[in-house]
Amino acid sequence: MDITFIIVIFLIGFVGSFVSGMLGIGGSIIKYPMLLYLPPLFGLVAFSAHEVSGISAVQVFFASIAGVWAYRKGGYLNKPLILYMGGAILAGSFVGSYGSQFLSESGVNVVYGVLALIAAVMMFIPKKQIDDKPMNEVTFNKPLAAILAFIVGIGSGIVGAAGGFLLVPIMLVVLGIPTRMTIATSLAITFISSIGGTIGKLMTGQVEYYSAGIMIVASLLAAPLGAKVGKKMNTKILQSILAVLILATAIKIWVDLL
Repeated sequence: MDITFIIVIFLIGFVGSFVSGMLGIGGSIIKYPMLLYLPPLFGLVAFSAHEVSGISAVQVFFASIAGVWAYRKGGYLNKPLILYMGGAILAGSFVGSYGSQFLSESGVNVVYGVLALIAAVMMFIPKKQIDDKPMNEVTFNKPLAAILAFIVGIGSGIVGAAGGFLLVPIMLVVLGIPTRMTIATSLAITFISSIGGTIGKLMTGQVEYYSAGIMIVASLLAAPLGAKVGKKMNTKILQSILAVLILATAIKIWVDLL
């Protein structure tokens, strides 16, 4: 393992985790394609799709908890929403991550591409003006939240993502949660989701420990920095960055698949 390998993997983890803390996603929407495509550009051995999903699952666990810790003050964490969606996504992610061992490499990538495409479409749906609503007056449809979280959990468990990039558009568009509350709360739900995903990947031997360790260090440093920036940024800019990011990833995945 040379210094080039350590630097490349660390930077992938740092960039992904910074965006994770800033936008309320686990960061896999960026790290998955970066881990898949960047190492070969530097003359390093390419990871398989299963290795990438395993490394992502473990790394998201640490990136999301670091982000939640940065958002713990300010009333942005919606505890009922965390309870309903967190429990459902945990069950779904365990089912998906355990079942992913039966999928082919291309099968894992297809699932990822479909999830990214759905998320991209949702981010461009016009949203109601909900960011002015006081945090203590926010309500949501509990059964709908739980059902959607379970479905997201299955898909995200397969690809080693904790589903943050899908949770954010669902919370903004379908459940009508204000942007900053969505970012903070989705990080907490993503953390819960990543528990099931990480256990499933470890049980089925899909984690490359050395690379995962480098990514974890990067996560713990970068996610709190991203959260600090996200708190100060205009909510419309935050939504736009996330929309472009998800769309670009969806296009890249599908270009390679087709």
